[in-house]
Amino acid sequence: MEPVKNRVTDLLKIKYPILEGGMAWVGTAKLAAAVSNAGGLGTIGSGNMDAKLLKKQIDSIRVMTDKPFAVNVIMLNPHIDEVIDLIIQEKVPVAILGAGNSSKYIPMLRENGITTIAVVSSENLALRLETAGAEAIIGEGMECGGHIGDVTTMVLIPKLSSMLSVPVIAAGGIANGPGAVAALSLGAEGIQMGTRFIATDECEAHENYKQKIINAGIRDTIITGQKMGHPARIIKTKFGKKIAKLEASSPEEAEEALVGSLMRAFLYGDEESGSFMAGQSSGLIDEIKSVSEVIEDIMSYVLKNYDLENNVDERRR
Repeated sequence: MEPVKNRVTDLLKIKYPILEGGMAWVGTAKLAAAVSNAGGLGTIGSGNMDAKLLKKQIDSIRVMTDKPFAVNVIMLNPHIDEVIDLIIQEKVPVAILGAGNSSKYIPMLRENGITTIAVVSSENLALRLETAGAEAIIGEGMECGGHIGDVTTMVLIPKLSSMLSVPVIAAGGIANGPGAVAALSLGAEGIQMGTRFIATDECEAHENYKQKIINAGIRDTIITGQKMGHPARIIKTKFGKKIAKLEASSPEEAEEALVGSLMRAFLYGDEESGSFMAGQSSGLIDEIKSVSEVIEDIMSYVLKNYDLENNVDERRR
């Protein structure tokens, strides 16, 4: 397929306007390299990594691809200052900042030649981060996996698209071609997917993790962490239900049980104490494919049904 030309692909120097979501633990260098090599923007999910651990991931991805890639940085990371310094030192092509107000870090990244994107779940934060210098905004609807806001993709994306001058990238609930066309029709110029990339050959998550996504229905996720102020969407399991009950009676105990739960899901497929973070789009995914197949399937559908150059949904013609 021919490369797509729009503001997102021009900004990121990629073939297709598809980004990998910044998933802690799951977003390894291997998966990110596969996404970048297939024409999208692969993303290393730095989560709570310190600079030493992140440096190993950056070194690894540079062995596996010569294409642009991103590092996702969450504002909750206790090592954030050293991580930002490393991204600048290593001249990482793209930084994606999420889970909070990243306005403090955007100018210094931009000054050092790092393309900088911010993830938001509200219009107020989007405006603030655009003013701070974010070069694109990822609007993440509450359908997504992991940490979530409280506005749906269907509402968030047209709002952001109508008020921002920088390109908007849609995230949350997107796992296939029709979802991508819907996001573009709402005003997005690109999409970000996380859950769809977990169920791929190149993802290093435990097979149990992948199978839980494959077997899930659209109502098979649950939100945990609301009482602690950090709501996160995970696949519904006995552990997830247990956490939801604990939150009502003992939030401290629930928070303690959640520590390391994503790691246990990713590494061991642990159903007794693991949080399988995934979005509602799990219910749209019914097979494990290679990353390149996922991207090619979506782009084939998009190019057939949507005129990216002229922003027209071909099905309406």
